[in-house]
Amino acid sequence: MDVFSTFIELLRQTGNVTKGQIDTDESSPRWLLKQEVPKIVKSVNRQLREKSIKTKVGAFSVLKELVVVLPDCLADHIGSLVSGIEKALNDKSSTSNLKIEALVFTRLVMISHSPSVFHPYIEALSNPVLSAVRERYYKVTAEALRVCGELVRVLRPNFETCTFDFRPYVRPTYNAILTRLANQDQDQEVKECAISCMSLVISTFGDNLQPELSTCLPILVDRMGNEITRLTAVKAFGVIANSPLRIDLSCVLEQVLSELTAFLRKANRPLRQATLGTLNSLVVAYGNQIGPSAYEVIIVELSALISDTDLHMTALALELCCTFMTDRKSSMIVGLTVRNKVLPQALILIRSSLLQGQALQALQKFFASLVLSANTSFDQLLDSLLSSAKSSPQSGGLAKQALYSIAQCVAVLCLTAGDLKCASTVEMLKGILIDDNSSNTAKQHLALLCLGEIGRRKDLSMHANIENIVIESFQSPFEEIKSAASYALGNIAVGNLSKYLPFILDQIDNQQKKQYLLLHSLKEVIARQSVDKAGHSELQDSNIEKILNLLFNHCESDEEGVRNVVAECLGKIALIEPAKLIPALKVRASSPTAFTRATVVIAVKYSIVERPEKIDEIIFPEISTFLMLIKDGDRHVRRAAVLALSTAAHNKPNLIKGLLPELLPLLYDQTVVKQELIRTVDLGPFKHTVDDGLELRKAAFECVDTLLDSCLDQVNPSSFIVPYLISGLADHYDVKMPCHLILSKLADKCPSAVLAVLDSLVDPLERTINHKPKLDAVKQEVDRNEDMIRSALRAIASLSRISGGDCSLKFKALMNSITHTASLAEKYNSVRSE
Repeated sequence: MDVFSTFIELLRQTGNVTKGQIDTDESSPRWLLKQEVPKIVKSVNRQLREKSIKTKVGAFSVLKELVVVLPDCLADHIGSLVSGIEKALNDKSSTSNLKIEALVFTRLVMISHSPSVFHPYIEALSNPVLSAVRERYYKVTAEALRVCGELVRVLRPNFETCTFDFRPYVRPTYNAILTRLANQDQDQEVKECAISCMSLVISTFGDNLQPELSTCLPILVDRMGNEITRLTAVKAFGVIANSPLRIDLSCVLEQVLSELTAFLRKANRPLRQATLGTLNSLVVAYGNQIGPSAYEVIIVELSALISDTDLHMTALALELCCTFMTDRKSSMIVGLTVRNKVLPQALILIRSSLLQGQALQALQKFFASLVLSANTSFDQLLDSLLSSAKSSPQSGGLAKQALYSIAQCVAVLCLTAGDLKCASTVEMLKGILIDDNSSNTAKQHLALLCLGEIGRRKDLSMHANIENIVIESFQSPFEEIKSAASYALGNIAVGNLSKYLPFILDQIDNQQKKQYLLLHSLKEVIARQSVDKAGHSELQDSNIEKILNLLFNHCESDEEGVRNVVAECLGKIALIEPAKLIPALKVRASSPTAFTRATVVIAVKYSIVERPEKIDEIIFPEISTFLMLIKDGDRHVRRAAVLALSTAAHNKPNLIKGLLPELLPLLYDQTVVKQELIRTVDLGPFKHTVDDGLELRKAAFECVDTLLDSCLDQVNPSSFIVPYLISGLADHYDVKMPCHLILSKLADKCPSAVLAVLDSLVDPLERTINHKPKLDAVKQEVDRNEDMIRSALRAIASLSRISGGDCSLKFKALMNSITHTASLAEKYNSVRSE
């Protein structure tokens, strides 16, 4: 058993450190483990033949962990393991614990392997599993039912072509589950598992169970009426409705719809979510059997769910409305009901600054569906959308996010309505920009955003001089108008790169005052490029060399904003053309100009994204060139390197793990206060101290925080805590906050290292929690100090959880001081309960 538990821990750690890695590298732990699988199986099989129950339980625990770490590793060994599973489930001497372990393993191995692997052994596996369904102990029964659910998938993995004859197993499986489903007097876990399993049986074998449907479907409806089982029953009908077999639900459909409609009014959020999903599936599959009156009642309930207080629920409700309207079987009256009941709620929602993601996409689809449905004109909808952007005296101006949401919905509406409506809308928006000089900034702002969103989705080159009309808005005295014009120009260019991209590039060269805005337009163009499977993008067809020359010429710009946009553009192009960009960036990493070196490193930061990209293998051997600029003589370059390291640690830790032994001492050095970076500025009647190294120190500590999450195995906490973390705990407010987070993580992950220096951590923490702002301090300073005290108390709470921490007399005295100071005790108790 000691060997088993040690091996299980080793398997877990192998899984932890190799997440996301491929198995082809012959030195990787996963590859090495794969080579040992035959030996492991042979050894475990020997243990499964032992008489000791405890040994068998341990053996199944090892197999479970092995399947979790290496899915599909037992494909060649299932036959040898079947007898061990059979014996564990059938043997009279088997305990419940052994049966549960055997069943859990069987379920995991079925989930992680191809169904065809099990087909030769179905009879040997199904009989003991179905027997276990009839067990008296509820935990065994529940686990056996879960295995049955996987067994159903294995028996009929697809509906078109199935070489395996599953029919002999359909009724025995159905009968075993029906016995449990029909029994009311049993544990809740068993009831829920029986409901879920029966839904899988019906959705998979329904064409072979026609006579039985009238028996089991009413039982499932009955379970919807029970508060304990209704959520599981709702999900069960969703599974049945999604079946490609189109199961005949006519005997219960009306009752199911009535129950589901009532559930939309319940306070139980998971129940409402499941109900919306199931209703959607039922309408798609059985819309022709649902009457208009049922639709109307559901739509009224849906309108109450649409608000920004729960965006996920809102998205589901809007998607269901779209299903109603796009379902050709629903009557004309459905579109009218949606317009009267749901549209007013949608127009309130679109003004919310919280609207984003799935809910925003659902809202766009909603307007598109509405314009195609009955009794709703395009002009009415467009007017409603544009009117929703007008700010009322009570609410003030709309948030920027709300204007973007309205613009996206306008664009989708125009494209859905057809070319004529879209063209007339674009001309109307152009008219607003030409006629409304600076008198109505909100109207101009929205017009620019709408043109940008339409242009991104459709070529607008047929509209004369649209690019010049948009660029005229760069002259506006209002920053939001200039920003919207930059966004619009970039998006319009996406619709016709061959025409508009040369125009933007020429303007950047010739319009010095507008460079920042034009570069933002170029950034929008690059950001919207998608790469096809062959690795080509539209951008490659244009003059990419000209874009790169232009960007590299602006690396040395005196304006930080221009340099940042250039870096972002270069980083996004690197994702499209890595083979061209990485060598070009590497050459400029040794530029004599600090601004160029910093811009190049920030460009690398923008090229390291979370998803796998073709740039990964190209940048891997070169990334040290950029990150080693952390020892550059210029603080801006060092900070850029720290930010790039932090991004790599968060998104692609494998890129930098091998470099950390060399990088970590250099990173720690950036956390130290450098006196040469502190200067005094004479402001006439008084002097002001400026710390130019503050941002760099803050970035360095935040980078360490990220490394503790992704590369803990490479960090030696003892060499970091003393002196670097202790120094940070006594530093500026902006530095203390990340240091408190780091200390909390170290206390949880490396308690022994923290415990060794606990005494030296007490003084800076004590000074922080006892710090009092000046009597004449403004409210902002007082609030910041309160936040800092709470942050320090969270770190102290983490320290108090370390076993052995009470050995430090200084820490005990600190805790005593906190508990006997009323204001601190109240805050401490508050943060502990968070």
